[in-house]
Amino acid sequence: MARFVQGDARAFDALFGRHASPLRRYLERLSGSGAVADDLTQITFVSMVKGRGRFLQGAKVKPWLYAIATNAARDWRRRTKFEAVSVDGELPEGEAEPGLEHDPGLEKAVKQALAQLPEAQREAIVLNRYEGLSFAEIAVNAGVTESAVKVRAHRGYERLRELLKGVWP
Repeated sequence: MARFVQGDARAFDALFGRHASPLRRYLERLSGSGAVADDLTQITFVSMVKGRGRFLQGAKVKPWLYAIATNAARDWRRRTKFEAVSVDGELPEGEAEPGLEHDPGLEKAVKQALAQLPEAQREAIVLNRYEGLSFAEIAVNAGVTESAVKVRAHRGYERLRELLKGVWP
């Protein structure tokens, strides 16, 4: 990132190669749409280019990029009506959640349950569980305390347990 901030175009290629695919998966989980995730991934990297001068030297790149991506997803949600579970209980099609590929019914149930969580709880769970960010990293970029992120995740997991009761042991 330091090389990119100084104007090295090859450094951008390296950053994009390393982070684009995981960011896209994250954005697809938030939006429920592969096409929207593609657009939001592009917006994230354009914002990274425009905001590279604001990157704090020594900070971690991954949490910074996820904060940009999360803000892009929030902006998208504000501009469009959030696509929630349809009348017949279906979610938009997307990639399988890691570890759920073997059980399509469970995958569908988890997607539906995640879609029913409040935004802050869903983001805390997806960033921590699926994207590997620590609660501290999520807290810094969300502008809240680490304890607040832990509470959000805990409440989200509790709600998921309720929603998945009878579906998942």
